[in-house]
This record gives sequence, C-alpha cells and structure tokens, in this order.
Amino acid sequence: MTVLVFLDPAHDDGKVVDASQPQLMATDLGATRGDGIFESMLAVDGSPRKEQAHLSRLASSAAALDLDVPDADAWSRAIRTGLGEFAAAEPDQRNAVVKLVATRGVEGAGRATAWVQVAPVPASTLAQRKAGLKVLFLERGYDSTVAQRAPWLLMGAKTLSYAVNMAAVRHARANGADDVIFTSSDGKVLEGPTSTVLLAYDRDGQKTLLTPQLESGILAGTSQSALFAAAKEQGWELGYGPLEPHDLLDADAVWLISSIRLLVPVLVLDGQELRTSAALTAELTELVDRFV
Repeated sequence: MTVLVFLDPAHDDGKVVDASQPQLMATDLGATRGDGIFESMLAVDGSPRKEQAHLSRLASSAAALDLDVPDADAWSRAIRTGLGEFAAAEPDQRNAVVKLVATRGVEGAGRATAWVQVAPVPASTLAQRKAGLKVLFLERGYDSTVAQRAPWLLMGAKTLSYAVNMAAVRHARANGADDVIFTSSDGKVLEGPTSTVLLAYDRDGQKTLLTPQLESGILAGTSQSALFAAAKEQGWELGYGPLEPHDLLDADAVWLISSIRLLVPVLVLDGQELRTSAALTAELTELVDRFV
C-alpha cells in the first residue's frame, strides 16, 4: 500500500491521489533533470519522527537550489493526511516511510511539484538492522574542501540526483557487500549513499562517539544529530572528524545511521572484519529508539 498526497493550493490538507495511476507529467524537471529535493522520515504508530528536523533540512536544500516550495505547515498537513490514509488502509503496519518530494515542476510552468508518499518500511531494511552490514570504501571523486570552493555542486543538499549513490550501492552488491562508505580524493571519510557514518571508542572508562565533519561536503544527518544530543546527556564525548579510513579500522565499533534503517553495525569493511560491541550497539540503539 502506497499513499500519495499532492500539495495543492486548492486543498488545504493536500490532495490524495491514486498511487496506482500516473500522476507526474513527463515534462516535469524532476523526471527529466533530477531537479528537485526530497526527505525521508520514519513514522511510528502514525507519528512522524524528527519531523521538524526534516522540514528544516528540506527548506535548507530548497534554498541551496533556489527552489520555491510549500511552507512547513503545508507539508505537515499533507503528512498527516497521508499517515491517516495509510493507517486506514494498513492498520497492522506500525512503521511507515514518509517521503517528501519537491521538483522544479513542469518545464516552463514556473511552479514546483510537491507531494508526500507514505509506504511500508521495506523488509530488506528491517533485515539489515538485525544482520549488520558488509561495506566497501569507494572514492567519491572530490576532495574534502570542494563544498567550500564550489557551492553549486550542492554537496550538502538532499537532491533527487541520486544516480551516482545508487550506482555505488549496486557496485557494492555486485562485489559481495551491502553498502558503501564514500571517501574523498584526499583520503577523508565522508558518508554512505543514504546514511551517516558513526564510530566509537570505549577506552579508559570514557566513551567517545565520532562522525565526519560537515565541512567535508556531507549531508547533515538528522538522526546523527539527534543521537549526538542524546549521547551527550548520557556522558559520551563527541567528535566531528576529520576522519580517515584507518580511524574506522581502529575503532571499537562502526555504524551507519539513517532515518529509516536507523542504527546498523558495520561488521566488515573492505573485506576486513571490524571490532564490534554488542554493549555499545545496545546502548546507542536504546537512545535511537527513545530520541531518534
């Protein structure tokens, strides 16, 4: 069951349409050029997680693309319409993926196309939460300072142009892995195609949680940010890179975190088994469940 709700000025709470029928114009710039933005969030029992953080990042991405999109209140109303329709159709589904999409619209029309999509969490995503991940390092092809030199590359925006990210995941799967961690051409750890990198050290009674620095051109992770805030309250030290591949190989545990898959341990990296910690994973998973 997939629910689609288009943001339409004539419908205050959004316009529900038939997801089994064509809805997007073939001349929409989101389809022809990937000219648009999106966000994905988890909803549990009809309640979207980190909604305001996702709406804030959507607005930031829209500003980076100079894209005029509906305001946060309009998105929130459409989200609730979509979740209501989904709950009515799928009463036994506690979890749902809520995707917000905005494109530059039909070429020449001068108006954005925007919609909310609500669907079940894929079974493969749930399986990876339990099984952990085998991951490959892949070079992204940029150095870690390019975002500061070339803002038109939109390195920190969540755009629809995900062809490279999906190609990286397909390459990983063709080579016996599940996912990817990108590195820069100057040897810095960046992010996953759809996730943020986390690593931890538990040394001399002090637990430290680290993630790559945003200045390297990665997407600001809403789940990573929420987890860092919760971990700080629990006495963890926090760090923001710069990180290099050897830091992950030396860590006591490494994870990928995202809004839908949540916190997943990395078990193997470039064919090398990593240290893992059931205790650290359990502690952080509890924080994710409570605050993320």
